[in-house]
Amino acid sequence: MNTWIVTGGAGFIGCNFARLALARTDARIVVLDKLTYAGHMASLADVADHERFHFVKADIADREAVEQIFREHRPRALLNFAAETHVDRSIDGPAAFIETNLVGTFELLEAARRHVARMPEEERPGFRFLHVSTDEVYGSLGPTGAFSETTPYEPNSPYSASKAGADHLVRAYYATYGLPALVTNCSNNYGPYQYPEKLLPLMILNAAAGEPLPIYGDGGNVRDWLYVEDHCEGILLALERGAPGAKYNLGGGAERTNLEMVDALCAHLERALPAADNPALGRAGHTSYLALKTFVADRPGHDRRYAIDASKAQRDLGWKPRHDLDSGLETTVRWYLEHRDWCETVQADTYRRERLGLAASE
Repeated sequence: MNTWIVTGGAGFIGCNFARLALARTDARIVVLDKLTYAGHMASLADVADHERFHFVKADIADREAVEQIFREHRPRALLNFAAETHVDRSIDGPAAFIETNLVGTFELLEAARRHVARMPEEERPGFRFLHVSTDEVYGSLGPTGAFSETTPYEPNSPYSASKAGADHLVRAYYATYGLPALVTNCSNNYGPYQYPEKLLPLMILNAAAGEPLPIYGDGGNVRDWLYVEDHCEGILLALERGAPGAKYNLGGGAERTNLEMVDALCAHLERALPAADNPALGRAGHTSYLALKTFVADRPGHDRRYAIDASKAQRDLGWKPRHDLDSGLETTVRWYLEHRDWCETVQADTYRRERLGLAASE
């Protein structure tokens, strides 16, 4: 059977991709995840019993574990979603980001190189190593322009620097060893199953609870927003049609300041859960979600603007986003309001681990 290893498949983008791959392909999906604070089996509950789904709890930086998984499952493809991703956490403690994002990618590349060497020669060209990265590796833009696949890397946080290093490793393994590898760089994702510390779920859940909506600096930082299912469809096309050694930028073509995004979320919340009908807002002494906006000190090295030029992916892969920002936000707001039990479950699990000092693999 055609088997794909999906690392980080219990995280936000990875679980959405695993779900899409099971629905759109005949591949057997082997999710490899360490189950850190942002990776939870609750994100895979609806596919856990699927006949083509298999889960392995392991660390991508664990050489022996990764080698065993390759030997046991003999994949035709590996898609690397596994990453520490929150910029604030990388500023507070960069070591985990270097270990997972850089060392972990190295171990995956080495295991893939050994795996391809063991494959029959005629099957080797069909193997793919697809590394999922971010637009943050390119640094910060001025008021105009957009990141293309040839934009020089200028990462400004420990998180983006660790992802940039991983991207370079993937490119080097293609150039040096001929490993059939490619890279995708995406803009800010949003949608279901995102860990609640991220901007959109945090704002939705805080607003519903009548709690402050913290906005960094003046709220003028610009991001390009991409609905997660659209991103996953782009990755699937890159896997099927992308050229080894290539990289593809995947963006939503929806630039907004953080302040504009919060205002848009408040408008959607008003339609889904009117402020007049929300007792939590009344208890906080407010009659409008907009009144919850609170400006806080900016974080160090906060990139001002990102924007993606996705024309190469549109031309070479035939990909384009299917969701506009308004419809994507409407779906996202309703999903988090209807799945507050999922949010409570993953937050409680994270709290339990941090409180007890458990290792991520325990």
